[in-house]
Amino acid sequence: MGLDKQAAEVVIIGGGFGGLEVAKGLKNVPVQVFLADRRNYHLFQPLLYQVATSVLSGEKIASPIRHVLRGYDNTTVVLAEIIGVDLESKIVYGSRAGRHFDYLVIATGLEQSYFGHDEFRANAPGLKSLDDAYEIRRRILIAFEEAEFEEDEASRQGKLTFVIVGGGPTGVELAGSIIETATKTLPSEFRHIDTSTARVILVDRGTRLLGGMPEEMGKRAMADLESMGVEIWLERGVTSVSEEGVFIGEEFVPAENVFWAAGVQGTALAGSLKVERDHMGRVMVGEDLSLPAHPEVFVIGDATYVVDPQTGNPVPAVAQGAIQMGQFVAQMIKDEVEGKGNARGVFQYKDKGSMATIGRGKALASINERTFSGLFGWLMWGVVHIMFLVGFRSKMVVMMDWVWNYLANERGARTITGDPELKVKEVRGIKMGDKKEKVRK
Repeated sequence: MGLDKQAAEVVIIGGGFGGLEVAKGLKNVPVQVFLADRRNYHLFQPLLYQVATSVLSGEKIASPIRHVLRGYDNTTVVLAEIIGVDLESKIVYGSRAGRHFDYLVIATGLEQSYFGHDEFRANAPGLKSLDDAYEIRRRILIAFEEAEFEEDEASRQGKLTFVIVGGGPTGVELAGSIIETATKTLPSEFRHIDTSTARVILVDRGTRLLGGMPEEMGKRAMADLESMGVEIWLERGVTSVSEEGVFIGEEFVPAENVFWAAGVQGTALAGSLKVERDHMGRVMVGEDLSLPAHPEVFVIGDATYVVDPQTGNPVPAVAQGAIQMGQFVAQMIKDEVEGKGNARGVFQYKDKGSMATIGRGKALASINERTFSGLFGWLMWGVVHIMFLVGFRSKMVVMMDWVWNYLANERGARTITGDPELKVKEVRGIKMGDKKEKVRK
């Protein structure tokens, strides 16, 4: 479409669910859209744990932003990280250049929080990006490879002990998937260890799992995980993490694999705005999702704190919330640009339910105050997640992978890239012919 040189400039920071919805909603509006993201792909974060546990390859849950918006002639996609915003001058800044905006939409999401203990990060990676998922996958797979040749019993058990910190959806899903890998996928592939002896511990400070979801879901998640062999440690916090293990309260657990799913916080960009934020660092906005003193600046998705006027509760940081916010803001900008003169509305969140998967053929879904579990819950969970995936090819490939995994219990995305270095305390002797040799360290 041809654009007037004086068309309003809309800058969107972040190509997640919310940012994409704003760009899509402005397709036929006389504006110039500038979408910036430090990654060149849109990531379906709810399925990151499946990349981390070898169910899916990363490319299947990531879609190039340029491809998604290829038919949007008024949109320019830029691979860049926005590091600052001058609210008064209406300029966003990258590391090399700046750009003016008439409307600004901040959709940067949240990042991992270690609650002031960033020293935990090296030994307890989080799960917020594809790089995080690949690192966790590498650690899980190498743990079994090392255990295969570890003679020392204590060291071997430490390698096969996995501690997940945080009992929210990510922690629950990660714990269930790891225990399934150990007990269902790998037992027939290793000769010198029983992979089913792997120990998976899920730790949370709260009194139940899935604290932000209906209580019944938390109870069922706990029962399902325990039936699968996961140990649930509630009302306990992690006080220290090292290469050798983790202190859970006053108790030391020898565990060489600790994964962090305990909390999130606002990004550095959100902090640089010098506006009011909540205890998690989310930007507090008005009922129309704009900054109180800057009606041309919107914050949407996980990065924002806004109360739903119907329930009085904060809108949850989930994909459906970001999508609804993006659609709301896009319509508001469209109305104002086209001069309809309507008063700005109030954002109202439509809760379509909560979901979490426990394992193969097991999931929980709460819709209209009814909780579904087991295979039916898993089918509902699968259909909803397929719908949210961007791209027809992604939907089909992921669906086929899930069906195959369900039928054959195989996980094909188990490549260990790079040059893996196995750390073995005492190398197991391996019989080769009539000789008993030692594997070279």
